[in-house]
Amino acid sequence: MEPNATNTLYYGDNLTILRQYFAAARVDLIYLDPPFNSNRSYNVLFKDESGQEAPAQMTAFEDTWHWNRAAEQTYMELAAHAPARVVDVVDALRRFIGPNQMLAYLVMMAARLVELHRVLKPTGSLYLHCDPTASHYLKLILDAVFGVEHFRNEITWKRASAHSDSKNRLGRISDVILFYARSDQSKFNRLYMPYSETYLASEWRKLPSGRYYKAENMLDPQNRMAEYDFMGTTARWRTSHDKLLELWNQPQTEVPNSHGRIKLGKDGKPIKRCRIVFLDESPGVPLQDFWDDIAYIAGGAAEALGYPTQKPVALLERIIQLSSDEGDLVLDPFCGCGTTIAAAQRLNRSWAGIDITHLAIALQKYRLKDRFGLVEKRDYAVVGEPMDVPSARRLAQDDRYQFQWWALSLVKARPLGGTAGSRTGKKGSDRGVDGVITFVDEADGAVKKALVQVKSGKVKSGDLRDLRGVVERERAALGVFITLEPPTAEMETEATAAGFYHSPGWNRDYPRLQILTIAALLADAQIEMPPTAITFVRNVKKDHNGGEQHDLL
Repeated sequence: MEPNATNTLYYGDNLTILRQYFAAARVDLIYLDPPFNSNRSYNVLFKDESGQEAPAQMTAFEDTWHWNRAAEQTYMELAAHAPARVVDVVDALRRFIGPNQMLAYLVMMAARLVELHRVLKPTGSLYLHCDPTASHYLKLILDAVFGVEHFRNEITWKRASAHSDSKNRLGRISDVILFYARSDQSKFNRLYMPYSETYLASEWRKLPSGRYYKAENMLDPQNRMAEYDFMGTTARWRTSHDKLLELWNQPQTEVPNSHGRIKLGKDGKPIKRCRIVFLDESPGVPLQDFWDDIAYIAGGAAEALGYPTQKPVALLERIIQLSSDEGDLVLDPFCGCGTTIAAAQRLNRSWAGIDITHLAIALQKYRLKDRFGLVEKRDYAVVGEPMDVPSARRLAQDDRYQFQWWALSLVKARPLGGTAGSRTGKKGSDRGVDGVITFVDEADGAVKKALVQVKSGKVKSGDLRDLRGVVERERAALGVFITLEPPTAEMETEATAAGFYHSPGWNRDYPRLQILTIAALLADAQIEMPPTAITFVRNVKKDHNGGEQHDLL
């Protein structure tokens, strides 16, 4: 599958990816949830970048954007190439809030929103998910990029239940989703919500059959229509005699004292509220801009993947249904753990996702395999990952944690330690193992595990002995050692000496310690082990540094 095809995951900076791979007017719908941490002090974000900020404050926000040389360069590029309205807004924001982290974030977003506007079709729409800390500034930028006339809604999503820990403000329990159309021709599919029980009780009557009905007022509310008689009742009817006659001649209903779809009084003549309508013939209440019916993802929720900014699938499905049709292309340029991708796949849309961490790409691969049975290269493409040993070595030199996450994805192992949504690659305590693969041995039904260690530098036999110790300590079935460099003869001997794991379910022996090189994995080598079924992170707890530690199962 070639890059620029639909159903593609892209690894890299989304600004670069958009410019390199996405032609103009290609995408039907964009949803983005750019990284921003509202838990950090609002005032800190506006503190001048003088270098005096306390380290404790600096570490409180992993996804910090600093006003540095890169931010200044992006600002200069916007000034030189962006539409004049965008330049004016960003310049005004710089003069208003100053060169700080908030401005760096807004400049970063402005550059990307210009590109996202370019790739949208005239019939396309964009939904930007944010929180109230920066939503007002982002709305100004979106007005400049899309035009104020193409603003559609500021949607409020109630993402949490009541908070009781706020001392000097009201509890913050909602996010903002800014909805913009690319043009007046943008698609919009009206959605409807069920009627409330209070509304049903106040306006509708229930028939013995269980159907609800009511009689609507048919009088002219502005008294502009001429009076005329209809079946013995003279009034200023809101419609013509012929239209009322059509209702009169419709098949008889079970509504008492009626004729066709006309309600009659005790005298047998039409009453003023005479048009009979049934609840099951109405689509419901049109969806409004306040969404409190989609629950946030709690820690123990079935769809929770341990990704800190994960959004509910139902939220993304609603957005996709509102502004796209089957077969349309949905893009998420900050796709994280892939909720947008999963929702688009389920609703028969094409999709493209971009993320700057290999961990996110790996999580999406697992999710696509587990949820939909999709296989890389056969069902979708991945662009930007290493394709050979030299490119793998470059990745290891650039960022060893990104290399580690990518290597784990080659064997479909769940990463352990660190923070799932971190852009920094910081790593927490992993207890001597980088990843885990779980499987069920059919004989006893018990969950077993294979522990995975990844090394990108020089390796030695002591590394195998250490892994063997961890396997024994964790009572794991297997240990897998992934190495970029060729193993030594002593390492091979150490692996052989570990013996075998006997699978009672499959009545087969598997080497207890296995060494796999990156070269072998790129050539489709596989771990020798029983079939696997469990891949997702389910159990996440906080480590002593506040990061997320993924438990071994």
